[in-house]
Amino acid sequence: MRRFVRRAAMTAAAALLAAGCSGSSGGGEGDERSGSARPTTTGGKALPAALTSQKLDWERCEATADSSPPGRDWQCATLKAPLDWSKPGGETIDLALIRSQARGGDRIGSLLFNFGGPGASGVAGMPGYAATVSLLRERYDLVSWDPRGVGASEGVRCRGDKETQAAEAVDATPDTPAEERAYLRDATDFAQGCKKGVGRLLAHVSTTDTARDMDLMRQVLGDTELHYFGISYGTQLGGVYAHLFPEKVGRLVLDAVVDPTADLVDHRKNQAQGFQRALDNYLESTGQDPEKGTRKIADLLKRIDADPLDTYSGRKLTQVLAFTGIVLPLYRQDSWPSLTSALDTAEQGDGSELLALADGYNERDASGRYGLLTQSQRVISCLDDKQRPTLAGTKKLLPEFERISPVFGPFLGWDAAGWCHDWPVPGQYTTPEVSAPGAAPVLVIGNTGDPATPYEGARRMADELGKGVGVELTWKGEGHGAYGNGSDCVNSTVNAYLLKGTVPKDGKVCGRRQ
Repeated sequence: MRRFVRRAAMTAAAALLAAGCSGSSGGGEGDERSGSARPTTTGGKALPAALTSQKLDWERCEATADSSPPGRDWQCATLKAPLDWSKPGGETIDLALIRSQARGGDRIGSLLFNFGGPGASGVAGMPGYAATVSLLRERYDLVSWDPRGVGASEGVRCRGDKETQAAEAVDATPDTPAEERAYLRDATDFAQGCKKGVGRLLAHVSTTDTARDMDLMRQVLGDTELHYFGISYGTQLGGVYAHLFPEKVGRLVLDAVVDPTADLVDHRKNQAQGFQRALDNYLESTGQDPEKGTRKIADLLKRIDADPLDTYSGRKLTQVLAFTGIVLPLYRQDSWPSLTSALDTAEQGDGSELLALADGYNERDASGRYGLLTQSQRVISCLDDKQRPTLAGTKKLLPEFERISPVFGPFLGWDAAGWCHDWPVPGQYTTPEVSAPGAAPVLVIGNTGDPATPYEGARRMADELGKGVGVELTWKGEGHGAYGNGSDCVNSTVNAYLLKGTVPKDGKVCGRRQ
C-alpha cells in the first residue's frame, strides 16, 4: 500500500534549471529580503529565545549510510525544534539541515526546498541540484532539510527489511474474505510497528508541525520572509505554511500541486485519473489505442495476481510489485521506453524488468535493504488525514475506481481502506487549510500530463490561497512537475519570479514546445 504523492526516486526529480529573465515586480533587483526576524508566536505566546536565537554550527557534511559527502560547497547543521508545538518550551528534537551559500554579492536570502513525499530527504536530495541551479545560487542560499520523522531528523522505522519484503506478497486488491483479512492484518501490523518503533514522535510529525518548523528555520536563518520551493507534497506543506504565516510569505513556488480540496478518498480518485491520463498519453505515443492498451495491461496484472512471474533474482513479481513497476516510469516521459520494455518482457513471462522498476520506486538495493521514505510518508499522512474509510465503505466505491481506471483504480481504491487502517493516533483534518489572505503572491504550477498530482489541483490551490495570492501557471507537458522538465517558458517564468519578483499573469499557459 502506498500513496503516490511524491517525487519518485530522487534521481528522477526534475533538475532546477537556471534561465534568467529581466523585469521586476514586488521587490527590486537589490531587494535584500533578509535580516533580523521578529519572533514567531504559537498559541498567542512568543517562542522561547532558546529556540529563536539558536546559532547553527555549520560544518562540512559527512557521509551517510546511503550517500558519500556532497562536497565542499555544502554545509550541514542541526536545528532544535519543539517535539510538541503546543509546548514550545518543552522537549526538543533535532532537525538536520543542509545549505550552499549564495555566490553573488546581491543576496536575496535563503531559498528553502521540500522535494515531496511526504518523507523525501532534503539533506540527501539537495546537492543533486547543484549543477542546475547556478543562477539561483547567485542570489540565494540554497537550503533544505530532513523534515521531522525523516532521515537524519528523528527518522521513523515501523518494520524491518524482511517484514517489508514479506508484505510485498500481500494481495493489495483482495478477491476473497481471506485475502481481505490478510490485507487488513498487514495494515494493523504496520500500525503497531509504528506505535512501538516511533513512540511519542508519532503524534508530532504532521504537516502543520513541519510548517511551524519552517518558520523557526526562517528566523534562525535570519530571514524576515520565507522564500520556498515546494514540489508535490511540498506544495501542501507550502500552502499550510502560507495559511499559518501569511505575513511571512516571501516568494513561494508550488510545483506539481496536491489538490487541497480533496479528502483521502477523493485524492485517490484524482490519482487514478492522473495516472490513467499519463498511461493514455504513453500508449498513444507508442501507436496503441489507449482503451485497448489499458485493458491489455489490466489483464496482465490479473494474470500476475493469480500466478506471480519468475525473475532472474529468484524473487517473484507479485501483482503489487508489477503495479509499482508500471507507476514509476510514468513520472518522467524519458522513462517511457523502459515501461515498454518491461511490459513486453512481462508478457513473455519474465518479471525481472518490472521488478527492477518496482525496486527503484521502493528504494530497495541489491542487498535487500529498503529506504524509509514510504514508511515516513505513511506516518506523516496518517497523522494529517482524519478519514479512516471502512472496508465496507471502500468496497462500495470500488466500481467507481474501476471506471476511472481499470489499471490504477483497484489498487488506489483498496489503498483508501488499508493506508491508515487501525492507526494508533487520530488524524488532524479532512482537508488542509491553505487560505492565506494578505499573503504575497504565490506561484502555483500545474502540468497537464502530471500523473501523481493532476493539473486540476493547481487551479484549486490557487483559488484556495485566495484572490490576489494564488497565481496559476500551466504547462502542457508530461511527467511529474513542470520546472526543470524541459520547458524554457516555465523555467524563465519561475526564475523571473524568484530572482526579480516578477509575478506572471494568473492563468498563463506554456505550450508543450515552449
